[in-house]
Amino acid sequence: MHQLIAGNWKMNGLRDPGLALARAIAAADVDCDLVVFPPATLLAAVAEICVGTRVAVGGQDCSPFGMGPRTGDVAAAQLADAGAGWVLLGHSERRADHAETNAVVHAKVVAAVVAGLRPIVCVGEHLDDRDAGRQDDVVAAQLAGSLPEGFAGVVGYEPVWAIGTGRVAELDQIAAMHAHIRNCVGPGVRIVYGGSVTAANAAAILGLREVGGALVGGASLRAESFLAVAAATLPPASARG
Repeated sequence: MHQLIAGNWKMNGLRDPGLALARAIAAADVDCDLVVFPPATLLAAVAEICVGTRVAVGGQDCSPFGMGPRTGDVAAAQLADAGAGWVLLGHSERRADHAETNAVVHAKVVAAVVAGLRPIVCVGEHLDDRDAGRQDDVVAAQLAGSLPEGFAGVVGYEPVWAIGTGRVAELDQIAAMHAHIRNCVGPGVRIVYGGSVTAANAAAILGLREVGGALVGGASLRAESFLAVAAATLPPASARG
């Protein structure tokens, strides 16, 4: 299995620079699975650029509800109609800034799967959880509450204290948590790491057992740095995730 490198652009990018970034990524020759998650305003245009390339496109969130009177929301079916094949759900910023509970994330995952989207479901502990030694329990509870039975998508582990801070979890911490997640979800689920992944640390992280790829934030906003992370992936025969 190829390792998966997913770029979460978050709330960044206007049309011209965003489409230029998409073109540069789509033109690259890399031996891994690539997905980009542009803001909703660019989703359809980026998806059109990526048609026929090895780059897939996803939405950064979806509603747990179907189409209807939900002002400001985007249904999973609408993401698919715009060209998305993936969706990012349960990101720590959604859980914190929008008070998304495990139950809400669960409902979104179900909606995404029904619409034919492949979800990346994010879990991860805060610094106080880590310092208190309860990170395993926190992540296990998030997995149990967020993933429907028979889930076959991707789990993204993101230690919240290592997102956008420049602080990266130690390799043994990453390996231990990925092993813990594997024990919780069983085989058949790809597990990727997200937490200040850069070109400088990607090879070491991607070489760890059970790390099936990376969820990249800031480094995904420039083609050069994003593709450098992609270049650090293991060949399919050696992929561990």
